[in-house]
Amino acid sequence: MAETFTQVGFRPSANVARMQPSSTLAAMQAAMRMKAEGVDVVDLGAGEPDFDTPGHIKEAAAEAMRAGQTKYTPTGGTRKLQEAIVGYYEREFGARLEPDEVMATAGGKQAIFNAVVTLCGPGDEVLIPKPYWVTFPEIVNFAGATPVFIDTEATGFHLKAEQVAEAITTRTRLIIINSPSNPSGRVISPREFEKIMEAAAARGLYVVSDECYLRFVYPPAEVFTAATLAPELRARLCIAGSFSKTYAMTGWRIGYSVAPAAWTREMNKVQSHSTSNPSSISQAAAVAAFDSSQECVAEMLAEYKRRRDWLVRALQDIPGLRCLEPEGAFYVFPEVRGCYGERVRSSAEFADKLLQEAQTVVTDGAGFGCDGFIRMSYATSLERLEEGVARIRRVAERCAG
Repeated sequence: MAETFTQVGFRPSANVARMQPSSTLAAMQAAMRMKAEGVDVVDLGAGEPDFDTPGHIKEAAAEAMRAGQTKYTPTGGTRKLQEAIVGYYEREFGARLEPDEVMATAGGKQAIFNAVVTLCGPGDEVLIPKPYWVTFPEIVNFAGATPVFIDTEATGFHLKAEQVAEAITTRTRLIIINSPSNPSGRVISPREFEKIMEAAAARGLYVVSDECYLRFVYPPAEVFTAATLAPELRARLCIAGSFSKTYAMTGWRIGYSVAPAAWTREMNKVQSHSTSNPSSISQAAAVAAFDSSQECVAEMLAEYKRRRDWLVRALQDIPGLRCLEPEGAFYVFPEVRGCYGERVRSSAEFADKLLQEAQTVVTDGAGFGCDGFIRMSYATSLERLEEGVARIRRVAERCAG
């Protein structure tokens, strides 16, 4: 009988052994299992839009297939997509980019991965504000570097330049910033972002700006891309962008990075030996997304705002919960410490109670570096949000009783 991995003593590499499974994917898989068993699940764990990809984008992909665009492309994407990204940033933000600063990736996650592994290794430290997207520290671990966390709870999860400056050491190589934030929905103001970049540049550091939720910002907060910063600051910056959220294209696995040409060349090397080019068909769809009307984005944003406004008010009315109003993305990140007691002693236990007793899926905040909080997605219908809140209220009241 053939031996299994366990029998032959399989051990992962040291860097991989340091990594943890994705808590967001675990929540999604738990919801899928329960739904497959016929359970009426309210899934508030999903990190993807509930909208379908707009029709004109799907049609562009179908036309690309009919035209035979089904072959390899250059590793960093087609020239047409690079030019579409350059044109989009100039039209929408007045930012001037060059095609050799842009490369296509298999989602925004790969853009961040490329940026970190080309820059960081053993002995380096990478600053990551808390709460963070679950993948940030794991990419740093994979690179053999050390994640160092900046706690922002005292500032309402708003990262400040002073916090960054205080956290920098002689080993700091890179800072990863995510605005609008997953999971908190907080948005860094343009001037504060500039001050953070100035603090980093003054110490010779680099910055990765994860702009996955770039367009999902609710007034009076401002839509801001670091691509508009002064050239001397952009010289130390890599922007990770994505089509997944803005255009409801999560399954298409298409993103991009914007970085100095020399950094981009190194990231192309990494990608050439990992995935090679992203899907040629997805690239054609991405061109259509950036080159056509942005009305579909405005429609999604308006609906997200309607859900956010209702959900924040509803959660603030539940005993034991405290919820700040997110300024962007499509998540709320309520504190649940007020529900702690004999039956619940952590946000993980609270999330498990919601799953087991109320068939409601949320994501434990500990996975984002913040025990005591839960992430809830409002990328679902208002009707399901209403049902989910009713179930959460029942569990919270039992915990308090």
